[in-house]
Amino acid sequence: MFLLSLVAVALQLRRDAGIFEKLPIVAVIVMATLVIPSRVEAQITKPDQSSPADPPSNEPPETTRPPASSPPSDFDRPVSWKLLCPNLIADQKQIWSFPARLMQGQHWTPTAAVLGATAGLVLLDPSEAGYFRRTPTFHGFNNIFTGNATAIGIGAAPASLYAIGLIRRDSKMQHTALLAGEAMADAEILTTVLKDATKRVKPAGFPASGNLSDSWFEMRGSPSYSYLKGDGSFPSGHTIAAFSVATIIARRYRNHRWVPYAAYGLASVVGFSRLSLSVHFLSDVFMGGALGYSISRFTVLRE
Repeated sequence: MFLLSLVAVALQLRRDAGIFEKLPIVAVIVMATLVIPSRVEAQITKPDQSSPADPPSNEPPETTRPPASSPPSDFDRPVSWKLLCPNLIADQKQIWSFPARLMQGQHWTPTAAVLGATAGLVLLDPSEAGYFRRTPTFHGFNNIFTGNATAIGIGAAPASLYAIGLIRRDSKMQHTALLAGEAMADAEILTTVLKDATKRVKPAGFPASGNLSDSWFEMRGSPSYSYLKGDGSFPSGHTIAAFSVATIIARRYRNHRWVPYAAYGLASVVGFSRLSLSVHFLSDVFMGGALGYSISRFTVLRE
């Protein structure tokens, strides 16, 4: 019974404290063990050995009141054509306020992991980009998964979902399509700002004997560069859009075991095509995937 009480209180702590909502239940239980004993010790007293035992009673034992119901795990965020603009504004506020939350000590572990992995990939970028620029191995693949083809495919996914949802009168499918479109818009805004800020030259923009290590902040003054168009290389716009759509679909239909594999698999194919076409470095693709996943799951779906 004490173990059950421990789990119940841990669940209550997880619901009551907003900061613990994203922690695994095991972590919450461990923290609860640090808090509960001090409370229990003050309430438990030794029974009086001299007093007789209470006579048996026919009354049913008192049951504890069940804890308040928590929000369902499959939370359906309100979305419609009318709510898209207000939702986008709220999303952008949450995205651009992330550094402030980071300075308050939140989300340090995943952020450090993503930034550390990206930094490591930046060191490998000249080698992998040079390989894809030289090899003819992926010519057939590149002829199929061109930039235009993958862009059309990314946009067609939510459009098809919405059309099918209308035909079948499936509100969940229609909401999924709208959420995917919202995530794509959020990703596009962030990508444009980051590309303009980093001004990274794409691998294909270097001459044959160019130094691929010197790619950052090099597009200033280039005739092909213009602001607010996201012409830079970092992060990959196709990849962030692909993973933002894939994450919405995978999370909303995760009860179908094959859906997450198909969604993330197709998004990964899009990311790889950006490498084989020499239009992005590996670090661009990795950061695009990480941002697309994070925006969709934690900003749009509010998980």
